[in-house]
Amino acid sequence: MKRKIIGLALAAMFFALCSTTEAQQVAKVLRIGLLNSTSLASAKITNEAFRQGLRELGWAEGKNITIEYRFAEGREDRLRNLASELVHMKVDVIFTSGTAATLAAKNITTTIPIVMANVDDPVAFGVIDSLSRPGGNITGLSSGTGPGLYGKRLELLKESFPKVSRVAVLWNPDDPGSVINVRGMDVPARSLNLKLQSVEMREPSDLEQAFLAMKTERAEALVTILGALVGSQRSRIVDLAAKSRLPTMSAESRWTEVGGLMSYGPSYPDLFRRAATYVDKILKGAKPADLPVEQPKKFEFVINLKTAKQIGLTIPPNVLARADKVIR
Repeated sequence: MKRKIIGLALAAMFFALCSTTEAQQVAKVLRIGLLNSTSLASAKITNEAFRQGLRELGWAEGKNITIEYRFAEGREDRLRNLASELVHMKVDVIFTSGTAATLAAKNITTTIPIVMANVDDPVAFGVIDSLSRPGGNITGLSSGTGPGLYGKRLELLKESFPKVSRVAVLWNPDDPGSVINVRGMDVPARSLNLKLQSVEMREPSDLEQAFLAMKTERAEALVTILGALVGSQRSRIVDLAAKSRLPTMSAESRWTEVGGLMSYGPSYPDLFRRAATYVDKILKGAKPADLPVEQPKKFEFVINLKTAKQIGLTIPPNVLARADKVIR
């Protein structure tokens, strides 16, 4: 009888130990490092899309994951230090937004998995070996071939305003993604008989001088190149363009939502939501090198008719009919 009681007691103890171990494993909280070139306010919509994607896959902040947020506030020179912080914290995966942030993380670690959300051409930048076989520790989503999309934006601009011949291009020459995009616009511009005026912006204080240069060169439209610095000054740029009566074309719908005239590009909330699936797979043991990089599936052409009216322009009906969203 005693042997039976002792046996039951040992069995109960063994079961309790196993249950405790399993509970500890289940209770383990994994850490995601989020590295973004912009600000918390600027990234609010895309960050929420990323978190929503994680929630749909069973991940909840404070329960089984924590997210360490790092924002460069438009200062890309801060990205290396911010990436180092995340590496020293020994996060389980780093989620990056944009070319500069991805390159900063890549240059800091070759071991911690990195999931990117929107790099224009990750192969051209040497971020990955190829879309189908990324290799290394980086995978995720490309935002498409940058120069090709800017060519499309020029086409939409010319179709909307056939008489336009001089287009200012506002960009940050210190941003590696912007450099490739600007260079890639030359060929489509020539095919559309457009003369491009390069207007550089390295600091927020450069904006007033930039618009003075556009006025001096008699620019008839403005294309903004997607980047952390330019994006951080979105509202100011839109306001100055309106005062100059310049139609604007941008890469993100966030520009048209704050008063920009037109935007064409991938749905960034959709990219960020899909990026959560990569983080999910990696946290469950997948290797970045085995996960092919995907491209955008959803594109948006947005027109702000209120802005068109404000600056005295009429959008042709055939262009309006192609818009995915019209702000009235």
